[in-house]
Amino acid sequence: MNGIIIINKPEGWTSFDVCNKIRHLAKIKKVGHSGTLDPMATGVLAVFLGTATKSVDKFLVGDKGYMAEMTLGVRTDTLDATGKVLMTNDPLDFARGQMTNEIQIREIFKKYSGRIKQKPPMFSAKKVNGQRLYKMARKGQEVEREDVDITIYKMELLGIENNKVRFEVLCSKGTYIRVLAADIGDDLGCGAHLSSLQRIYSHPFHISQALDMTTIENLAKIGKLDTVVLPVDDFLNA
Repeated sequence: MNGIIIINKPEGWTSFDVCNKIRHLAKIKKVGHSGTLDPMATGVLAVFLGTATKSVDKFLVGDKGYMAEMTLGVRTDTLDATGKVLMTNDPLDFARGQMTNEIQIREIFKKYSGRIKQKPPMFSAKKVNGQRLYKMARKGQEVEREDVDITIYKMELLGIENNKVRFEVLCSKGTYIRVLAADIGDDLGCGAHLSSLQRIYSHPFHISQALDMTTIENLAKIGKLDTVVLPVDDFLNA
């Protein structure tokens, strides 16, 4: 079995968990993916099988799209909902006028449009001096990290409810949405963390093409998993 299966990764699963499951269901040794998603996140994960794994590198550089939610007024050590709460603040007085806060948030969003620099978080798989940052972070260590250039093509405010802010982002590879949420929270003066994340696009794959794990398991049970395996050549020049 050779090709690509586009998965809607469930919350709580690592990208490795998904690959391991597909490896077992497809009874194939060579399985890889083209872009890690944190366990908290859901959404598009392209899984490559057999000879298609040779093409994974060609899909790693594509742009990404996300639907996200940040919670204002709560900072965490991981910058997302899985971390330890470091500080809580009065997020914003939404009772006084949501329109004012919406205007303020929209203005701050403009700051993060286009080509910007972003500092990778300590809780990440990025390596510094040959060591994974998250391993050092778990020991309570913090090291200097160089800013990296990223591009935010689009950041759209979708809605505000109490201290929850929903937004959509289209960005370049290597963008950390939890860093974006934390930075926006700091600009607002109340802090924030990423409380929900769904990847809806990982070039050239879209969430509308993705299958949930239950569907994948059911197809495997009836010997029809090969019917949802897509030829890698169909996407190489997309």
